Amino acid sequence: MPHTEPVRRFAFRFDPAFRLPLAMLGVRPETARVELDPEELTVRFGPWRLRTARDNVRGVELGGPYRWWRAVGPHLSLADGGVTFGTSVAAGVCLRLAAPVPALAPGPWPRHPAVTVTVTDPEALRDALAGPP
Repeated sequence: MPHTEPVRRFAFRFDPAFRLPLAMLGVRPETARVELDPEELTVRFGPWRLRTARDNVRGVELGGPYRWWRAVGPHLSLADGGVTFGTSVAAGVCLRLAAPVPALAPGPWPRHPAVTVTVTDPEALRDALAGPP
């Protein structure tokens, strides 16, 4: 029987100082969100997308505050190959993945073992992922 639970949406927190530069990349409040349903996690960040099975998320860590040059915009971590989709320096959540997924470039490569998102309520996203699907 298919799940009838609605999709949960988590908005990104937009720091005022970064709204215009992000808008020039196509990242605005209406084009940036995290969606979670019983089976899938989707991150929409302007023209960028990350999609993975919900059960591919193996760890969730709260983080921040961040340095703006490391957290704002779409970023590739040189330390671990993770991707950051950031709109704020205040706080975020890092989702560790069992199987890396593509996000920054069209096509299947590179694949990222983690994604950090700066949603308005990182704790709520953490709790939603910890609970039953």
